[in-house]
Amino acid sequence: MTMPPRPGTGGRPPRGRSRSGTGVCRPRGRFTAVTGALTGLAVLAACAGPPTGGAGSGGSFALSAGTPRPAGAIDSFSWAVYAEPPTLDYTVAFDYPQNTILSNVCESLMRWTPGLTVEPGLARKASNPDPTTWVYDLRAGVRFHDGRTMTADDVVFSLGRQRDPDNAAAWAQMFQNVTSVTRTGPLQVTVKLKRPDSQFPQYMATAAGVVASRAGVEKAGREYGTTGGLACTGPYQLRAWHKGRSIELARFDGYRGAPAKAAEVVFRFLTDPSARTNALLSGEVDGGYLIPTESYARLRESGAGTLYFGEGLSTVNVSITDLDGPLGDLRVRRALSLALDRTGFVKAGLGNAGRATGSLTARAAWAGAPERTRNAAFDGLPPTEPDLTKARKLIEEAGATGAKLTVATSSIGQDVSLLATAVQAAGTQIGLDIRLKSIAPNAFTALFTDPGAREGIDMFPLTYYHSITDPLDLLANFKTGAYLNFAGYSDKSYDRGVEQATAAYHPGRRAGIVAKLQRHAADRLLWIPVAEWPTSVFLNKRITGAPTTIAYLYHPWAADVGAAP
Repeated sequence: MTMPPRPGTGGRPPRGRSRSGTGVCRPRGRFTAVTGALTGLAVLAACAGPPTGGAGSGGSFALSAGTPRPAGAIDSFSWAVYAEPPTLDYTVAFDYPQNTILSNVCESLMRWTPGLTVEPGLARKASNPDPTTWVYDLRAGVRFHDGRTMTADDVVFSLGRQRDPDNAAAWAQMFQNVTSVTRTGPLQVTVKLKRPDSQFPQYMATAAGVVASRAGVEKAGREYGTTGGLACTGPYQLRAWHKGRSIELARFDGYRGAPAKAAEVVFRFLTDPSARTNALLSGEVDGGYLIPTESYARLRESGAGTLYFGEGLSTVNVSITDLDGPLGDLRVRRALSLALDRTGFVKAGLGNAGRATGSLTARAAWAGAPERTRNAAFDGLPPTEPDLTKARKLIEEAGATGAKLTVATSSIGQDVSLLATAVQAAGTQIGLDIRLKSIAPNAFTALFTDPGAREGIDMFPLTYYHSITDPLDLLANFKTGAYLNFAGYSDKSYDRGVEQATAAYHPGRRAGIVAKLQRHAADRLLWIPVAEWPTSVFLNKRITGAPTTIAYLYHPWAADVGAAP
C-alpha cells in the first residue's frame, strides 16, 4: 500500500504505499542483486543498496547505513508507533504501524535486508525454471509459534488467503497474475503465473509472502489477527494486546535463527506527535521510527539519544484526483508544479531532511539499473525551482485564471499540512483560487480506499514508499484501472509499457522500459513530485542495533536491538 499508508506518507494500497498516520502506498519497489543460496533468482533484479549520499545530498542531514552494534542482550525495550493497528492479520498489513510490528512476528518466503536487497527467507531457494513458473524450496524444521512444523501445505494456505476475494486482502493485486499455488513436495511450493511477472517474486519478501500455520489460523477463525497468537515463525511472538495502549511481543525460543537480543518488546500507541516526542525525550519509550519532522532539531539537541536517517525509498507528492475539472488541462498542472516552492517545503515541512525533486520515484529505487538508464530516467524531468512568470502565462493560456480547486489537508503531521498550504500559496500567486479542506487524521486514510471520500477534492498530499526496490512499483500505479490511479488516467501506450516492463525479468531491459514510463508520467504530471524523504529513527542511550532503512517494514529489525555500549 495498504490498505493505505498514510496519505501524505504511508499506509498502503496495492503496489507501493502511502503513509496514513504519520508520515504511504501499497501502500504498497526494488532492484536486487541476488546472492548466495538465492542462485535460482539470478534473473531477478536486485537492489545494490542505498547509493552513497542518498537522498541526503545537499541537505542538513546525512544518511547512516546502520546504528552501532549492541554490546549485549537486554531484558526489554519500548517503541513508539503513531497509531494502533486495526489488526495484525498479515493479509491486510499495508501500513507502517502493522508492518513495523508484524515484521518481527511473521516471516515471508523471501526476506528484505537492511541494505534493501532480497535474500532467502522461509524459502531456502527460489528458482524460475520457465518464465511463468516460480518454485520455492522451503527450509526444513521451521517451527510456528503454536508448536507445529512448517510444511508446503501451510505455504499454499497462507498465499491462498491473499488470493481469496472474501478476505479483501490488501496484497491481492500482487496475486492477480497468479493462476495456481500448489504443493509439489513436502517442502516445495510451485507458483504458476498467467504471464511473466518480474514483480511477483520481489513481493514475496514483503507481507504478501508471509507464511502462517494453517491450523493456527483456522483455529482463530474470524478473530485471527486481533486476539491470541498469530501462528507465525518470527523471532518474536504476540504475548498481549492492550487495546488502546500497547502491544507486547515476547522472544520465541523456538526460532530458527539467532535468538532476539531483547526478551520483550513493548509497542506503545502515541498518536499525538508532541506526546510521541516527549516520550522519546523522557525515556518513557526507548525509540521509534517515523519521527515527527517538527521534532528533528529538538531530538538532535536533547542529548537523550541519537536521531538517525536512512534510505527511505519515499517521495512526497501532490496526488491529482480529478482530471475532469481545471486540472484536466496539462497546462494548469504544469503551472502548479512551476509555482511550488519545493525547497521551502523541504525546510519547513520535512525539517530540512530531504531534497526537492522532479521525480516520482526515489533515486535509490534505480540503484540496480545501468548508469546510462538511470540518467535517461532523470534527464529532462520537470524543474524543481519556481518560475512564477512562466506559471502565470500557462494559467492565462489555459483560461484558468480564478479557477477554483480544493486540496485536502490534515493535522496528521506538518509534512501533510504544510504541503497543502504550499500548494494553496503557489496557486494564489499564479491566479488560481485554491481552497483547503481539513480532514480528521483517522479519516484521511479513506482518501486512498473510498472514492466517495475524494468527492469534491482535486488534490491531496501523498507520500509514497516503495515496498520493493524497483521503480515500477510506483509507476505501475498510473496504468488504466490501477488502485492508486485516483484520477482515472488512461493511456494505452503507457499500459503496454507497464505490461512489457512487468514481463521483463532482465533488470537492465526492464529498467530501460521503466525509464520511459518515468518520463511519461513526469511529463504529464499525473502526480506532482515534490521531495525525497529519508527514513528517520531515534534511539535513546539504552539501546542500539535498529536498522536505519525502510527495510524495517519487512525485516525482523527488533531482534537486532540490544544494549548500547
